[in-house]
Amino acid sequence: MEFHLVTLLALCIFVTLPPYLSACEANSTVARRHRRWVGPTGWREITVDGGGSGDFQSVQDAIDSVPENNRHRVLINIRAGVYIEKVVIPATKPYITFQGAGRRTTVIEWHDRASDRGPDGQQLRTYNTASVTVLASHFSARNISFKNTAPAPLPGMEGWQAAAFRISGDKAYFLGCGFYGAQDTLCDDAGRHYFKDCYIEGSIDFIFGNGRSMYRSCQLHSIATRFGSIAAQDRRGLCEQTGFAFVNCRVTGTGPLYVGRAMGQYSRIVYSYTYFDDVVAQGGWDDWDHTTGKNRRVTAFFGVYRCSGPGAAAVRGASLTRELDYQSARPFLAKSFVNGRHWLDPSDA
Repeated sequence: MEFHLVTLLALCIFVTLPPYLSACEANSTVARRHRRWVGPTGWREITVDGGGSGDFQSVQDAIDSVPENNRHRVLINIRAGVYIEKVVIPATKPYITFQGAGRRTTVIEWHDRASDRGPDGQQLRTYNTASVTVLASHFSARNISFKNTAPAPLPGMEGWQAAAFRISGDKAYFLGCGFYGAQDTLCDDAGRHYFKDCYIEGSIDFIFGNGRSMYRSCQLHSIATRFGSIAAQDRRGLCEQTGFAFVNCRVTGTGPLYVGRAMGQYSRIVYSYTYFDDVVAQGGWDDWDHTTGKNRRVTAFFGVYRCSGPGAAAVRGASLTRELDYQSARPFLAKSFVNGRHWLDPSDA
């Protein structure tokens, strides 16, 4: 009798969940309801000024001043200027905010490529090339740009991946930020992230990784000359809740370019209410591995909903595309895609 009651209770919990959730997602949703989030307990403000009139002259020095296992919300005001340095926020320093003076006036930049050698003499490889790497959770950035100034490679060139920014922490928020590079500009590696009113520029896979991220009202600008691609998403299993949701974005630049590539077997990318300029390559999407790509054609989820512009027809008409109705698009339209109700301020989303 006890077994039947437990089973019935589990079924009742499952069937009351939204119909668009898989069994994997339903189980994790129930588990999340029992988690309690504890936020920062205080406030600290730091000023970075390259001219010497702030608390620090470099961004990394400001980060180094934050104690391990930080429990304060730390606002780092970064005054106008170009800060040529490689920056890392370790996982032990959460709750840090970068506040710039404007996307065009406050810039952090570096120049590493995947084939460059690190201090140990080994090649850096892509994930270690980022000009700014954030491993900590609860990071945010406003009105600042991140650049990798390595030259753009031609298609097929090896070792030229050069990230401007890598976000590997959970619950990260970006407002009015710029991300500039060529191949692999923005490493959206892991965790839940929300980008709003941002500008992201690159040539090949210039947004890539296995994050669970929403891009709202962002401009995605291609600088590719022969061939380019916007997003390469690395979801590897049906039970992973990761994916990229682009809402009310604008795709511009040079072409031709693919709007999405199946970096992972279960890659998930959805564009909604997005404007596509006349830069979309024939076919629109790419299944990544053309020798074993048939399986990815079945398992990848490339969706579009109510998109517009001269390139929209190429996106919608591709064989890999799922044209969504409102019910199937709804999970990818709201901040709930990244569980934003629990960590985003209502005014931010």
